[in-house]
Amino acid sequence: MTTARRPTARDLVLLAMMVITIGCDRVTKHAALALAGQPGQSFWSDTVRIQYAENQGGFLSLGADWPPAVRMAVFAIATVVLMGLLAALAVRQRWSGWPMAGVALYVAGGASNWIDRVLRGGVIDFMNVGVGPLRTGVFNVADVAIMLGGVLLFVGLSREGRGDLTSGL
Repeated sequence: MTTARRPTARDLVLLAMMVITIGCDRVTKHAALALAGQPGQSFWSDTVRIQYAENQGGFLSLGADWPPAVRMAVFAIATVVLMGLLAALAVRQRWSGWPMAGVALYVAGGASNWIDRVLRGGVIDFMNVGVGPLRTGVFNVADVAIMLGGVLLFVGLSREGRGDLTSGL
């Protein structure tokens, strides 16, 4: 009979990162609802724009014009499966440090956007940054967590010489 492993300080930090990421995303999306139907606002010489947008698709609205059932299958069901597989791989491979922090941010951001997709059918976006005509698409806090998580995961695994994500499958 095995005994349950007690959570370590690292486990608690990762859990706190995930809870804070999801919480910040949920709060900012709730605040963004007040912007619906309002003109966008510009800050810092138009470097940052705040405007309400609903994204029915994925990254940069990819798939927004797909039939609802296909969008649900890809963006709700497949997303949960992929996040679960990534988390399982991280645990199985005993990742730590930057790669595990990357997984935590990636999964937290994905989970918060997933909540929107299941409850609303799409994701609330509200931020846009850029200079002159060079601008990002409209995004949210969860998207930032996903991108930062992906970068931390890639850089962390590359620095440790474990760049092949499939080696533990």
